[in-house]
Amino acid sequence: MTARTLQGFMELLPQEQIVFNRIKSVIAHTYELFGYAPLDTPVLELAEVLLSKSGGETEKQIYEFKKGDTDLAMRFDLTVPLAKYTALYANDLTFPFKRYQIGKVYRGERPQKGRFREFYQCDIDVIDRDELDIVYDAELPAVIYTIFKELNLPSFKIYINNRKLLSGYLEALNIADKTVDVLRLVDKIKKIPEEVFLGELKDLGMPQDKNSQLLNFIKIKGLNKEIIAKLEDLKIENQNFVDGLSELKTVIEKAQAFGVPEQNIQIDLSITRGLDYYTGTVYETFFDDYPQFGSVCSGGRYDNLSSVFSNQKLPGVGISIGLTRLFDQLKDNNLLQFPALTPNKALIITQGAEFDALAAQVAAQLRQNNIAADVMHRSCKFKKKMEYANKIGVPYLIIIGEEEAQSQQYTIKNMTTGEQTRLLPADLIKLLS
Repeated sequence: MTARTLQGFMELLPQEQIVFNRIKSVIAHTYELFGYAPLDTPVLELAEVLLSKSGGETEKQIYEFKKGDTDLAMRFDLTVPLAKYTALYANDLTFPFKRYQIGKVYRGERPQKGRFREFYQCDIDVIDRDELDIVYDAELPAVIYTIFKELNLPSFKIYINNRKLLSGYLEALNIADKTVDVLRLVDKIKKIPEEVFLGELKDLGMPQDKNSQLLNFIKIKGLNKEIIAKLEDLKIENQNFVDGLSELKTVIEKAQAFGVPEQNIQIDLSITRGLDYYTGTVYETFFDDYPQFGSVCSGGRYDNLSSVFSNQKLPGVGISIGLTRLFDQLKDNNLLQFPALTPNKALIITQGAEFDALAAQVAAQLRQNNIAADVMHRSCKFKKKMEYANKIGVPYLIIIGEEEAQSQQYTIKNMTTGEQTRLLPADLIKLLS
């Protein structure tokens, strides 16, 4: 049988997995830094649960199967499981409920570059009863900013909008019946030529003069304060529009108070997000110099997360980082460094099997002091052991032979500089800590 992996599933080499895990760890740590608690939901759910909020293309992509008399499905995102979880445990949760989840999701998409059938999503959401303060919408850009800066990723912008602005604008133009279709179309505007956009608006039955007004509206550009001033100058009295503008102003102001620099957050009236459950603030994050990556972190506000499962009103706001796709793009564009094949700080090798027990004791001492260490248990020449140490890229090599065993001072070699010295165990720990 030929060894092969299914298309659309990522497998990494050890040095790549180390970097992947570090990125995942930074994301989780930052989420917790902002007060989000960890959550883990099952990969398998009842099919009726996962299909409750799906439709169209999403429903076609769900992996669904039967086991006995039970219809099962594999989760396609982390949002629907959160909706079920929140409804199920609402009486046990303390609101506002801030949670994060990092886990694999599954979609039966056609495999292609940047598209995976199994991939990690890193989600945070904050949910409240009845009403959720708009300040939480401003906190999420601060979370994104903190993660991307900590990971030293390329320069980026968090593009932000409020869906109430566009829906209110359409109401003011007396074409509110087209809102859902127009929002979906506007979400694609960066991917299609302007004339195609106008043509599709016409196909929706939109009057031509309204089409031009709409295009001019979503093309309003400038600094954030300039865009807000231009929106205010429109003097639109529609309540949806007024609420959306007020919320957008608050989010921009509070995000900067949270420490997000102005150059990293930008109002863009063409950002709408294609999913219908978003009702207010929406976000998409792009790298300035790599627009071909598409959005690397997105999300938004929704009025009622668990309406399918509960009569309670549970509004929320959340974002998601598609970690597998992000990692794949960074790797392919040589934007990641893979320094070593091992997480070990030190590798211990011996000059004879009689010193193996002592080597194991030294390794145990290092691990007790939170220093990753390994012993090479292999019967081969000393030269082969040195070649192995060089190949895995371990920072330090500890050598134990006759003289080291007698003196209890161990030879340690810096594998970068080649410098070599002998140290007592306490000094060895101090150097490697």
